[in-house]
Amino acid sequence: MEVPGISAETLGFLKGLRENNNKEWFESHRKEYDGARAEVLNFSDAVRANLQGHDEIERAKVFRIHRDLRFSKDKTPYKPHFAVSFSRLGAERRGGYYLRIRPGESFIACGFWDPNKEDLFRIRKELEQEAEVFKRVIAEPRFRSAWGELQGDAVKTAPKGFDKEHPNIEWIRKKQFIFTRSFSDTEVQNTEFIHTVGELFLEIRPFFNLMSEILTTNLDGESVLD
Repeated sequence: MEVPGISAETLGFLKGLRENNNKEWFESHRKEYDGARAEVLNFSDAVRANLQGHDEIERAKVFRIHRDLRFSKDKTPYKPHFAVSFSRLGAERRGGYYLRIRPGESFIACGFWDPNKEDLFRIRKELEQEAEVFKRVIAEPRFRSAWGELQGDAVKTAPKGFDKEHPNIEWIRKKQFIFTRSFSDTEVQNTEFIHTVGELFLEIRPFFNLMSEILTTNLDGESVLD
């Protein structure tokens, strides 16, 4: 069954919410919100089905549109976007997929947003020891055409215990290892959008395969899984 792109009505609701981010407006447009959310859920189900064709997905999480205001200076109550994450199944499969629908700022992302300190240290030690395979994977022309440059926050000089003059310090400095791809509103509304997302998520697999191997072995290449 063909899955339509995200409709102009859904983007219109989100534009309206961005301009009228208050409870009164939201409640008066709840019917539009319910329709938009149902559309995004349908789209995310199709994304998950595509992923299941080449990966194993434990769950898809649709994030709440309500913002957590407890520790934020921004007191607007809603996020003017829909977001979904897709978690891979099992300790041997690392990395995650992400989709955000927001007028003028829609994107998909893959990788490692917030690795725990043990995983981050393991990745850095691997890159300290040998980064040629890592660099070859992310520089492969087809991969680069799909995802572009590796992104993510980094420390300013070098992590504690690492040489700031190390030849691989560009990668060792990273705190996140992510790739993103942005889409215009026209692209998001196109019926080919679901296929584009599916193809891009498939292209990330060489990176996920390498990082999963790193994170499930020690520096001697021995498995650390039970």
